[in-house]
Amino acid sequence: MSQLTGKSRPQFRNIHVSQLAQYRLPNAGKVSILHRVSGALLFLVGMPFLLYLFDNSLSSELSYDVYKGIVSHWFAKLVLLGLAWAYLHHFCAGIRYLLLDLHVGIDKEASNSSAVAVLAVSLVLTLVVGLKIYGVF
Repeated sequence: MSQLTGKSRPQFRNIHVSQLAQYRLPNAGKVSILHRVSGALLFLVGMPFLLYLFDNSLSSELSYDVYKGIVSHWFAKLVLLGLAWAYLHHFCAGIRYLLLDLHVGIDKEASNSSAVAVLAVSLVLTLVVGLKIYGVF
């Protein structure tokens, strides 16, 4: 109990592993975790995969045809779609973090709305890129 006000103060403690399923992570926390995951995905999967395809596509016409064959497979398109999401989310979240570093939108409401905007914009852009990858337009 606080001596000045007579009210008991809330106690914040670390949560236990068994409580993780019940914990409600705020949108800003979700964006932060996805930013890290997308960065790791781009570095560990994206760079080797895309550099391999790019290197092989430039060596000859035959290797370019092999590249087209690889990229036309549904699984390769799914990998490219995942990498497109990772890039677009990482880019949008990076802009958000740059603005936060400039002290723009650091209050709770603005931070929550910018986190929701990052999730929405990155998913819409990924949908557009996915439509292009799968040949809709």
